[in-house]
Parts: sequence; structure tokens; C-alpha cells
Amino acid sequence: QVQLAESGGGLVQAGGSLRLSCAASGIISSINMMAWYRQASGKQRELAAIITTAGTINYADSVKGRFTISRDNAKNTVYLQMNSLKPEDTGVYYCAATTRGTPPYQYWGQGTQVTVSS
Repeated sequence: QVQLAESGGGLVQAGGSLRLSCAASGIISSINMMAWYRQASGKQRELAAIITTAGTINYADSVKGRFTISRDNAKNTVYLQMNSLKPEDTGVYYCAATTRGTPPYQYWGQGTQVTVSS
């Protein structure tokens, strides 16, 4: 019922910035919480940021102060502004959504590659 499409990934140098977008379509009114996950090569997927329809936001310690999650006015697109990027930020970034108040997430995008060179 919900489809997610990420975009905005690319190659940047350490210290640079990148903004990821997640466009939601379908029955988006049912979404309660959305999140950005990332997975580095050879490592487990980790949570980067969460935003709820009520506006509650949480960040992983590894991205606090550098990343910002936000929504557009229509609440159908979620963004992840990434500043002061580090090589360890490299990985595939996934957008996720759920109609519940807690994980697991029911809907996932295909992911977008972010590569940060040293």
C-alpha cells in the first residue's frame, strides 16, 4: 500500500554534504513513523534517524550534530541532510516506513548509495 523511493546519493569528499530524499506514494496517510537506515559494506544495517508524523525525531549517536531528518509540507517526502560527511558514513541508505509506533518497518525503499572519500 506504500511505496518508497530514495534519491540523492552520490560520491562526495570527506567534509562535504549531501541531501537524500525519500518520496512516499500510496496510502501515505497510514504511515506513523519513517526512518533512514544505512548499511556499510561488510557491516550490519544500522538506524540513522527517525521521524514520526507527530514530529518526534531521534538520531543515532554516530550522526548527531551532522545529519538532519525532515519532512516536506505535504508530509509525503522525507529528507536526510548530511553534513560534515566522513568516510565511515559510506554505505547504502534506505528509507523505511511503518504504520505502527515501533519497529519492524513494513515498507522499504530500494536504497541509494552514498560514498565518502578520504
